[in-house]
Amino acid sequence: MKFISKIIGAAALTGVLCSCSNDIEMRRPPKFELPDLPEISNIHTYKAPMYWSVYEYCYVNEQNGVSNSDQDISPEEWDRILDWVERDLKPYGYDMVCTDGFIPMLAKDASGYMTHYGSTALKDLVAKAKARGLKVGVYDNPLWIHGPRETKIEGTDLTFGSLYYNGDPVTNQKAEDLWFNWAVASHAGAREYIDGFFKHYKELGIEYIRMDFLSWYEDGKDRGLGITGKGYGREVYARALSYIAESAKKYGIFTSLVMPHLYDDALVEAKYGNMVRIVADTASGGWWHCSSAERGKSFANWPNCMNMFDGFTYWSHIGGRDKVILDGDFIRLNTFETAAEKEFVVSLQLMAGGPVTVADQYHNIGENLKFYTNEEILALNADRFTGKPLSNKLNDADNQIWYGQMSNGDWVIGLFNRDDSSEGMSVNFADLGIEGTWNVRDLWKHADEGAATSLSATVAPHGCKIVRLTK
Repeated sequence: MKFISKIIGAAALTGVLCSCSNDIEMRRPPKFELPDLPEISNIHTYKAPMYWSVYEYCYVNEQNGVSNSDQDISPEEWDRILDWVERDLKPYGYDMVCTDGFIPMLAKDASGYMTHYGSTALKDLVAKAKARGLKVGVYDNPLWIHGPRETKIEGTDLTFGSLYYNGDPVTNQKAEDLWFNWAVASHAGAREYIDGFFKHYKELGIEYIRMDFLSWYEDGKDRGLGITGKGYGREVYARALSYIAESAKKYGIFTSLVMPHLYDDALVEAKYGNMVRIVADTASGGWWHCSSAERGKSFANWPNCMNMFDGFTYWSHIGGRDKVILDGDFIRLNTFETAAEKEFVVSLQLMAGGPVTVADQYHNIGENLKFYTNEEILALNADRFTGKPLSNKLNDADNQIWYGQMSNGDWVIGLFNRDDSSEGMSVNFADLGIEGTWNVRDLWKHADEGAATSLSATVAPHGCKIVRLTK
């Protein structure tokens, strides 16, 4: 039986710091001074998205030996996917399907920007989705150059070729960039090129862009792979994100920043992105990615945390209503072992104000659909609710208690048990700043539990208890 103390001041004094010294370093105030960049205000107005991603479809194919150049989704398969999302997910607020990497991203018209995801024209996919009341999100990066070098940058006399590296000062002078042709944001024409990217997608009817491998652009480094490219520098990176934010706001497109280092306490990303990844890739998913991978550790560069829980905890101080949204990456419920784990992972995303991104497929979702369609807990997303852990120290047990307030004054409390055995957990409402007696409702059991001034429960292994307090 484990009783977790709820005195906030004591938690701050006695919480155990992460075993990595980087945890202390990253907590320091930002040191980088932004250069003279466009001032983009009022961009944090979105709620976290809820959608279906092709990630699992492609990841499983890759694990089974299908090369990325051979991956594709047929028109018939897209119809089956869209029909399923419309029927089973759309009624609960999942209003989009999104592409990812793996499948070739092709530029097939004079614009030089991506027009096809494999054999599928994006305009055709958008039309299919729109006919079902759904939107399409696209995995692409405004800093990737897809088209020929001689392609003209709209509004200039310059070409795509002028955006390539040309002896610029970089982090890794002798390195070659892996996989991508990067546009150097300090070059003339880069701002117009990025604007053209967002204009292109707006005209296609795309309202969501997921942009990846940002750490490789900034300094060409990846904690797992080592040197991955030249690295165009902190100032060029900040300039690139400012141009991205400027054009994304202009055209009404949501930006999801993926694989950022989050240097200087995420100064640049929190200022210029709508949503930012705070954890390693989902990969094989399951409890490993949700809670156990490198548990209790943080690192100074990408990926800062290896599991969702640590990522949400560690970066909880930068998120919130009208702030950047924290992204815990995709959910693959079919890779979890117990119902408790499935409730845990969905609840964690919603308690942290993150997106719910379904990667399960229509042929393997089975009874797991019910965990994605709990309307009582999905109400947190609609409200733009963002909770906080009682402690944001990674090895402090108090980080397993999350709480926050709804826009109507109700409170939501989450008890999360990351351990392998059942645990007794308890919290006094007053110690969370919640005064008085409240009516308690369990959002997974759909049961009223009466009036109370505290919450106590025996929480299942890898399980949670989420309650809403009302007057």
